[in-house]
Amino acid sequence: MTAILLNPRERTRFFRFAIVGTLGAIVDFGTFNLLAGLIGIAAIWASVLSFSAAIVNNFLWNRYWTYSDSRSKTPRRQLVQFIIISMIGLAIRTPLFAFLDKRLSTLFGSTQLSSHAEFIGHNLALAIAVVVVIVYKQRKQRKSISTLAKQLKMLKAR
Repeated sequence: MTAILLNPRERTRFFRFAIVGTLGAIVDFGTFNLLAGLIGIAAIWASVLSFSAAIVNNFLWNRYWTYSDSRSKTPRRQLVQFIIISMIGLAIRTPLFAFLDKRLSTLFGSTQLSSHAEFIGHNLALAIAVVVVIVYKQRKQRKSISTLAKQLKMLKAR
């Protein structure tokens, strides 16, 4: 965190990363609502497709704008790595979304919001699933950083 505050390059990268994440959320929720609400695709499939659209969006923006210096690896290799990591997120998100979606839609159907119950239920289920995946990825990343720091300390001690 200190690096972000003190290093202008890291600060710029952090803000770009945040902007890309926000754009990814807009793509995810926008695509989901377009597919499920307007086109009528089943919510579970709309969730998978919107996740995929957000992944492509985030990959391209991060590769060419946020981390433009990371182009030393081929786009194909980076995309494969990005997809593998994202599939873990999708494997967590999809069953969680499926579990929550019907329950939340039913819950809101019994309130004064019943005319919008499906929309609210879908989007709340999607939001919860997205947050769970973000927390999971953050914890995994923190654990990886911690492991790397321990390994560096051990190397320095030799």
